[in-house]
Amino acid sequence: MSLLPRLLILPLALLLALPAAAKGDDAPLFEAVHAFLYEQSQALGDEVMIEVHPPAGQFPACQAPEPFLPGQRELAPGRVSVGVRCGEEGRQVRYLQAELSVFGEYPVAARDLAAGETLQRDDLRLARGDLGRLPRQAVREIEAALGQQLTRSLREGSHLLEAMLRTEPLVERRQRVVVEARGQGFRVTREGEALEAGGRGERVRVRLTNREIIEAEVIGDARLAVIF
Repeated sequence: MSLLPRLLILPLALLLALPAAAKGDDAPLFEAVHAFLYEQSQALGDEVMIEVHPPAGQFPACQAPEPFLPGQRELAPGRVSVGVRCGEEGRQVRYLQAELSVFGEYPVAARDLAAGETLQRDDLRLARGDLGRLPRQAVREIEAALGQQLTRSLREGSHLLEAMLRTEPLVERRQRVVVEARGQGFRVTREGEALEAGGRGERVRVRLTNREIIEAEVIGDARLAVIF
């Protein structure tokens, strides 16, 4: 990566990223858009590259530019449309296109992993790259994958997708389970039969010994809870 993109994240170097058309009267407009995108993208990664494209037509100078994201959309890496209100009352609105590249870390397989394995911290490592090139459903944090089971095999160095993960089942279908009923000042336990499998935090149906069917939350191995 060249030094120029790295300079784009520094407020003092924003002018270095301005296209030729931004010189003169347009410079404040492009500076405002760069600064706005930089501020909005801080939570996306630890290094940002911003390239603002000049408008296709010729317009008067934008006074007191106030950038905004049209439709209150969440900012994401890739091509971005930015609106800019011009003038004291912001009556004039312009739209500029920009390219936003965000670099950061994301988890990948530290070794070849087989389907059905429950992921531990040693099974994963952090890789670094352009987050905008990852699939939309890519897992971004190691903690989000720990304790999850793989639904398919994964080669070393491959990134994780949310669809590849499932919560490790602590309750199996037709398994005998204990259900705790909790409330203000009381706690009662009853036995039952799970009608479906579930992992920690998931809600499953349980048939109690009196044939009543309830829904309870999985809290442990063959243990569920109903909170009143």
